[in-house]
Amino acid sequence: MKKLTVNLGTRSYPIHIGQQLLDNGELLTRHIRGRQVMLVSNDTVAPLYLQRVRQQLEEFNTAAVILPDGEQYKNLDTLNTIFTALLEHRFNRDCTLIALGGGVVGDITGFAAACYQRGVAFLQIPTTLLAQVDSSVGGKTGVNHPLGKNMIGAFHQPGCVVIDTDTLDTLDDRQLSAGLAEVVKYGLIRDAEFFNWLEINIAALMARDKQALEYAIERSCSIKAEIVAADERESGQRALLNLGHTFGHAIETGTGYGNWLHGEAVATGMLMAADLSARHGWISTEMVQRTEQLLRQARLPIKAPQEIDETRFMALMAVDKKAVDSGLRLVLLKAIGDAFVSGDFSADLLGETLRSAA
Repeated sequence: MKKLTVNLGTRSYPIHIGQQLLDNGELLTRHIRGRQVMLVSNDTVAPLYLQRVRQQLEEFNTAAVILPDGEQYKNLDTLNTIFTALLEHRFNRDCTLIALGGGVVGDITGFAAACYQRGVAFLQIPTTLLAQVDSSVGGKTGVNHPLGKNMIGAFHQPGCVVIDTDTLDTLDDRQLSAGLAEVVKYGLIRDAEFFNWLEINIAALMARDKQALEYAIERSCSIKAEIVAADERESGQRALLNLGHTFGHAIETGTGYGNWLHGEAVATGMLMAADLSARHGWISTEMVQRTEQLLRQARLPIKAPQEIDETRFMALMAVDKKAVDSGLRLVLLKAIGDAFVSGDFSADLLGETLRSAA
């Protein structure tokens, strides 16, 4: 088992990575506040793993709420089902919520924990690759709105993150590829050597080689933990973690939540960001080609949906958390492993990127 730490002073927490961790209840119980535990999962993951986790919590008063599976259910109505369950079971402010599932479950559970009685504890057990390498770490929680993705939420850090890599055995191929998009992101924004490693080992990752997957998860979490520790609330460098996300969120919102997986939209968005960076002369076309090739090998889409034209893209991108009073900001590249946030880009070149992406 590997252990990392997100260093946030008195709110620091561990990330445990390894096999058969669902059967190691102590990793969870030492971080549970009070006696009441609400397990939140979805109707895909719960039949596979809920009972195993619940068996590790026999000393606690546990209840469970099972959500429908899919990005289209990451909304205020679904959030309210968690509040209803907490109130029906008379959970108090010393309760702990545990998210067992992918990014949607983790985000919505964390937001419920941030809001219920003005803030209660929660723990993360991510079961998809995307959640393991990205969304379970860092304390970003929230839900979607029809007009914009993740625009309603709160920063609320978990007490711990337990990543049992065995849960990837039941992950379908499309979800595995979606998770690899976020893994590629870490190489692009921070670690050129890791990007090189991904190019060499992408076949092993696609074949679900346990050693390769554990290393990719560990390195991704390590990079994110470093960035979150330095900039918890995204006032500076944490925004780099959004490479491709402004484009990607526009795709998700514009096509209807759930039609494109988050990682699929981010993959296309990262390639668009690379393309725009190359049009400015900040990176070479070779770097764009390497990025495209790696995403292709991960079986990720590299073209934006044709139904979103340039005008629609711009309208959707305007509703973005990185937008400021002075206008839209994008995460762009100076090199593989060197990203930056800028609002100083050419609108004409952005238009070229948007037109060429479909």
